[in-house]
Amino acid sequence: MADFVARAVTPETDGEEPVSGRVLLSRRRLVIATGAARTTIPLGSVFDVAIGTVPGDLRAFFSDSVTVAYERGDARATALIEGDPEDLDRFVTLLFATLLAEVTVTVRHPAAIGGRVVDGTDRPATVSVATGSITFDGRDRSTTVDLSAVVDYDRTTRTVDGVRRPAIVFRHVPERRTVTSVVTVPEPRPMTILGRYLRREYTAVLEDLDDVRLPPEALEILVSIHAAGGSAPLSAIVTGDASRTTMLLDELREDGLVVDGEAGPTLTRLGTMAVTSRLERVNT
Repeated sequence: MADFVARAVTPETDGEEPVSGRVLLSRRRLVIATGAARTTIPLGSVFDVAIGTVPGDLRAFFSDSVTVAYERGDARATALIEGDPEDLDRFVTLLFATLLAEVTVTVRHPAAIGGRVVDGTDRPATVSVATGSITFDGRDRSTTVDLSAVVDYDRTTRTVDGVRRPAIVFRHVPERRTVTSVVTVPEPRPMTILGRYLRREYTAVLEDLDDVRLPPEALEILVSIHAAGGSAPLSAIVTGDASRTTMLLDELREDGLVVDGEAGPTLTRLGTMAVTSRLERVNT
């Protein structure tokens, strides 16, 4: 399924510096061959996959990287892989697709539209992964989620058929409407892996949000636009001095939180995430 040259650190490699080798992925195992060392990881033993997460003492050696955590006998181990961005991106998609291929989940979509809870139904579905998206294939309905549209993510538990199970609640904006979906997963291991993939792009954007510092007035403008459905005419968000509002809107555009839409200022994905994170802090 995948066969490419990369650099890696595994329990079988000598030292802490990454060494060159081949990475091979099949439907049942991941093999990392570096010189005389060979690491074989049964996919059934993998319990986590982290993209771009490297322990502090190895950050000097890795840039684009993937960390695969797996059970190794009675212990746990990790394999760190660095490669060409295109090779690594393709590998990550195939790895997640293989790890989730036989997982059956329960999906409630939509569970809410905007802030309005809808009378949704729990439907069993299988999971299929593609570059930049994930699809929940049900018997009578399929739901495809664009990873670039995910603006909020949380873990919870739900009772399905009388059994308490782990679940993922995530919000995404497919067509300028914030939609909440709930996926109940049978076990913690696939829950972690599914959550990692859903957050694949969300986490990177969230890091960008950490660099944005906004005054309370600017946040109130974002909340007003969000409350209007993600886009609002200028007259609907001016609560004080119009020139001050215009200046704040210019700053929000520069920060990538707002763009000009047909109906007026419109939230970008980053802007929506800024609002949802603020509302979460207020509610907790």
